[in-house]
Order: sequence, then structure tokens, then C-alpha cells
Amino acid sequence: MAKGGEQRRGQMDDVELGAAVERAQQGDEEAFAVAYRLVHPGLLGYVRGLVGEDGEDVASDAWLEISRDLGRFRGDGAGFRGWTATIARHRALDHLRKQRRRPRTAFLEQDILELPDGQDTAGSALETLSTQQALALIRELPREQAEAVLLRVVVGLDGPATARVLGKRAGAVRTSAYRGLKRLAEHLGSGGSGSVTCASRRTLRDET
Repeated sequence: MAKGGEQRRGQMDDVELGAAVERAQQGDEEAFAVAYRLVHPGLLGYVRGLVGEDGEDVASDAWLEISRDLGRFRGDGAGFRGWTATIARHRALDHLRKQRRRPRTAFLEQDILELPDGQDTAGSALETLSTQQALALIRELPREQAEAVLLRVVVGLDGPATARVLGKRAGAVRTSAYRGLKRLAEHLGSGGSGSVTCASRRTLRDET
């Protein structure tokens, strides 16, 4: 999908999401289901990237907190994605602390195959990889880079929103995402495909 088409799709999703959240805050259960449908695939992929096979349970805990505190949220659809990602990250880190493990990237195959469409051109690097290649490559990324890439590509956040979720300066997060995506691009470029290299360059430009 062309960059302009991706951006329009993402904007349309966020408009629909913002409207659904507003209705859900007024007690509309069907609207909450719409918000869940739009957010959950990316959120689950991000959590699984941190905690692996325990992702379903952690995501469920996050959604319990999201539903409980929904009335406190203020913002639009894009803001809701960031807010839910922050809650999910806290629950994932709590889970890891209880198990005395460090966060790790543990993508499952369905996470790659079910990535939501049209979130961001940063996804072009992953889209050109096979599932197994993506699994191996993301697992090799340092935690900071992996989280930045997960939030940008899987959850669909922009740079400033990613920085807010991680509690870091935007410049530091941009650098982490850049380095992680550069590693993906270098891997793709080694394949000798002109179209792949072009896509990788566009991806990297988004993070500079």
C-alpha cells in the first residue's frame, strides 16, 4: 500500500476509534467492542513481544484496567492507542518483575501474520520479511530497540506517542527505533532486492 494510502487508512481508523471511545464512555457496550476490535490485535502483539506465551493473560489484565478507568481517559483515537499501550506495558512489566525476568521479544507467528494493516510505513521493513525471518531478527534486537519497533509497527503509534509510552525523550526513542529498523533494512538489503531496499530507505526516513 502506498504511503498516502496507509496514512489515510490509519487516520480513518483513529477517527472511528475516537468516536467509539467517546460513546463507550457514555455506557455504550457495542462501542467499547468496536474500540476493542480496533486496538486489541496490536496491543496483544506488543504484549506478546514482551512476555511471550503469557501475553493473553497480561492483555486480559490490561483490558480490565482499561475498562475500569475508561472514564478517566481524555483524548482522541490516536491518544487512546497510546493510553492503552501504556497500561499494557505496565501490566507486562509487573508480570515480568513477579517472575524476575527481563522483558524479551518473543513474537509468535500469529502476531506477525495478524499485524493490522495501514498503521505506518515503518511496517514496510517487516512486511517484506517472512515470518521466520522476522522472528529471528526481532529477537536479536536490544530491548530498547525492540520495544520501539513493536510500538511503532505493531501498535501503530507515532514517534512522540511511543516516547510517552516508554517514558523517554523523543530523541532517544527515535534513535532506538532508527537503529532497530536499520538492522531490519540491512538484513533486507543483503537480499539484493531493489524494491526492498527502497522500502527500507523510506522506513528509515520516517525515523530520522
